[in-house]
Amino acid sequence: MLLKVSIAGLIIDPASNTPIVILKSDKDDQAIPIWIGLLEATSIATTLQNIKVDRPMTHDLFKNFTDLFDIKIEKVEVCDLKNNTFYARIYFIYENGKFSMDARPSDAIALALRYNAPMYVDDTVIEKTKMSDDHAEAIDNSEEGKKWAEYLKKLSPEDFGKYKI
Repeated sequence: MLLKVSIAGLIIDPASNTPIVILKSDKDDQAIPIWIGLLEATSIATTLQNIKVDRPMTHDLFKNFTDLFDIKIEKVEVCDLKNNTFYARIYFIYENGKFSMDARPSDAIALALRYNAPMYVDDTVIEKTKMSDDHAEAIDNSEEGKKWAEYLKKLSPEDFGKYKI
């Protein structure tokens, strides 16, 4: 089953300085964090904050190209999680039909924002995220590391703040 999601936050992982986008279900408190690249985070953040840039970024260029051919994004879906890697699909619609493409979730999200397309997460992805959380171990076994691990376990999406990067 697909769960409609929205962006609950965009933050930086303090341990790795890697951006994280938090997707939260529109119906309940289920959320998933997805570690993404800095360029994709910048692309997402500029769209969320309505920042206009002088020259088109890659996702803007892609949208400009598809606009020429009247191709729209119907929806994007985070559809799988394998070996700690999230997978997404972008569903396109145009005059003669529909097609979909494999994509990184960060690119799918950046494009969905530009097209005002709905975003979904397959509920099996959320279940796999929960299972991987159950098997996660703190690498740092020091007292400080254990404190951080306990602190991170208790965090909720609301603790992150909205769209800050």
